[in-house]
Amino acid sequence: MNYLEALSRRYSVKKFNPEMIIPQDTLLNILESGKLAASSLGLQPYKIFVVESREMKEKLIPAFYNPSQISTCSHLIVLISKKNIEETYLDGYFRHISEVRDQPVESLDLFRNSITGHFGRQEHDDILNWAEKQSYIVLANLMYAAAIENIDTCPMEGFRQDIIEEILNIDSEKEKVTVTLALGYRSNEDQFQHMKKVRKPNDKLFKFI
Repeated sequence: MNYLEALSRRYSVKKFNPEMIIPQDTLLNILESGKLAASSLGLQPYKIFVVESREMKEKLIPAFYNPSQISTCSHLIVLISKKNIEETYLDGYFRHISEVRDQPVESLDLFRNSITGHFGRQEHDDILNWAEKQSYIVLANLMYAAAIENIDTCPMEGFRQDIIEEILNIDSEKEKVTVTLALGYRSNEDQFQHMKKVRKPNDKLFKFI
């Protein structure tokens, strides 16, 4: 199955087969695609929570306005965005670059000063908005990789943020639950899989200049 076939087959699953669990190696491949997602300045201002235990998924059900996906999915991914880029976060970031690329951390001072100056001019809400956009790039990578792996997904924004933050012990002063993604295998009972995909025709969507 090539990537266009995989994306054409993909749809937002409303009900998964709860008896089918994603193999660990397949799951790790999908997660690796999220890790490799493009990230502004390379900062990756997010965390990726992977909910796999049945007990934790059951705890999270009340947080969702449409619980059918959570109650049947194999895994639930929760993307958490940072609300600020602290100096301590930058310390860890540049220390990691230094270790991976085997170069003195001092040689990165110009890059660090540029980043520090940039965020110093940003309002708090602007930083969160930027971080959430980065999280959605991760979401797209995860959905694409899942489609290639023949794993079904459903991205979801309809949830009670406060409930998820409490259950997952998220520090709401520093982080925000941005979006979630259910993964698994579609149920035969989900009638949406038989509906034709509706998208704009090319002449309404693309403009060649």
